[in-house]
Amino acid sequence: MASIWNIWLSGGWVMIPLFVLAVLLYTQAFQLVLFVRRNDLPARSEPHWWQWVRNPEEAEGRVGSIVRFTQRDARTAEQVKSRFDELHISLIGLIERRSRFVGTLVAAAPLMGLLGTVMGMLQTFLGISMSGGAETAGVVAAGISEALVTTQTGLTIALPGLFIVMVIRRQKHSIEGKLARLESLTLSRMPEE
Repeated sequence: MASIWNIWLSGGWVMIPLFVLAVLLYTQAFQLVLFVRRNDLPARSEPHWWQWVRNPEEAEGRVGSIVRFTQRDARTAEQVKSRFDELHISLIGLIERRSRFVGTLVAAAPLMGLLGTVMGMLQTFLGISMSGGAETAGVVAAGISEALVTTQTGLTIALPGLFIVMVIRRQKHSIEGKLARLESLTLSRMPEE
């Protein structure tokens, strides 16, 4: 544990914002993963969707609440379509905005690591120019260590975050497809005017 702490400290002051970025990134990412899972439409209930569209009071779960919301007092296909558009904007729009924010945090991590790299290299060159002899090797080693630790930390934060963003986007596309299918089934039984 002490060696991890020493490595962390060798990264310099850039490690503090990297830590804050990591906490923010993974907090937001896991909250979004839970939100997407909670709002997904279960595929195992798809065989029942047509029956639920015809009889909304029999519909169950998340799909049931969507069917009842979109059909309540709706007399035309245009009204149902308007309600599905509202659902799409509120649910898919929220997922999209939050996933963009998480993606921005993912992109910021390696850039912040790069900032630490530049700071470490500047420290190295400053140390070379101000010292001489045997001290130069220690100054160069400390500067290069700072540069490499921050780069590694930035990439270590970003790579799992990138994977999580891809999973979230895949789940978002799945929800979009299921909503479109449910909308199509609902619209197929509604009068046009």
